[in-house]
Amino acid sequence: MPQFDRASEDVGNIVALEHINIRVPDQMRATQFYVTALGLTRDPYLVTGTDNMWVNVGQSQFHLPVGTAQRLRGHTGLVMPDLDALEARLEATGMPGERKNGYIDTTCPWGNRFRIHGPRCGQTLAMDYVAFDVPEGTAAAAAAFYREVWKTRAWVDEEGVGHAAVGRGQKLRFVETTEPLPDYDGHHIAVYVADFSGPHRWLKERGLVSEESNQWQYRFLDIVDPGTGEPVFRIEHEVRAMTHPIYARRLVNRNPAVTNNAFAPGHEDVAWRILPA
Repeated sequence: MPQFDRASEDVGNIVALEHINIRVPDQMRATQFYVTALGLTRDPYLVTGTDNMWVNVGQSQFHLPVGTAQRLRGHTGLVMPDLDALEARLEATGMPGERKNGYIDTTCPWGNRFRIHGPRCGQTLAMDYVAFDVPEGTAAAAAAFYREVWKTRAWVDEEGVGHAAVGRGQKLRFVETTEPLPDYDGHHIAVYVADFSGPHRWLKERGLVSEESNQWQYRFLDIVDPGTGEPVFRIEHEVRAMTHPIYARRLVNRNPAVTNNAFAPGHEDVAWRILPA
C-alpha cells in the first residue's frame, strides 16, 4: 500500500490567515502601491468607498482604512507568480524594489516592508507569512501560546525563530531582535478558527479578551507566555468562527499582465494555486 505523510496535511485549529489591517493616509497612493505596483486586486464587492479599501491576495486580504499611517513591526511575506513582471511594475511606478536570490524586497510609501517570493509550496499568489520582530528571548513563549492555547502547530527552528501555522501553508513567524521596537500603533491581523469557544474561554478567564465584537467574532491584544501569563508581544487578533458569514468567500484575483493594450479573453483571472501534477 502507498505510504503517506499524514501529519504534513494537518492544519491545526487556526484554519486561515484572513487579513492584515493597516491604516493608510492616502488611498490613491495605496492604490498605486498595492494594485498598480504589486499587481493585486481591489475587492469589487465589499468596502468599495473612499474611506477603506480591501485588496485581495489569493485567499487573503489587506484591509487599508484611511487614517494616520500604521506600520507592522516586521514584514509580510507574499507569493506571486512572476517576479520579473513584479520587478518591472515596481520600476514603472517608481516604487522601491531590491531583487535577491528568489525574492524581491519592497516597502510601501509608509514604511511597511514586504518580501515577495516566487511560486512555492503549491502556491502562486498568497499571503504566505507575517514575520514579527519580537524582543529577545520571546520566540519560544510566542510559539507555546499558539501551540497550547490555539492548538495549532507551532515550533522554534534551529535559528531561534518561532513559527505558528495559521492556515494551509500560512504561518506567523516571531523573529527575535535586540533593536528597540516602536510602540504598537493598533494594526491587526484576522484569523479563522475551528474551535472558537475554547481559546475564548482561556482568554476570558485571564482578562485578555479586548472586544466581544459579535456572535462570530472577538478580539484580543496580547500574546502571552501560557505558563506564566506574562505578555510577550502585542498584536491585535480579530478571531472569527468558521460560521462567520464571509468565511471562505471567493475572492477575485486579476491577472495584472492583461491590460487594455495586451488583452486576451479568458486570461483576466490569475490562479492562486499551482495545478497538481
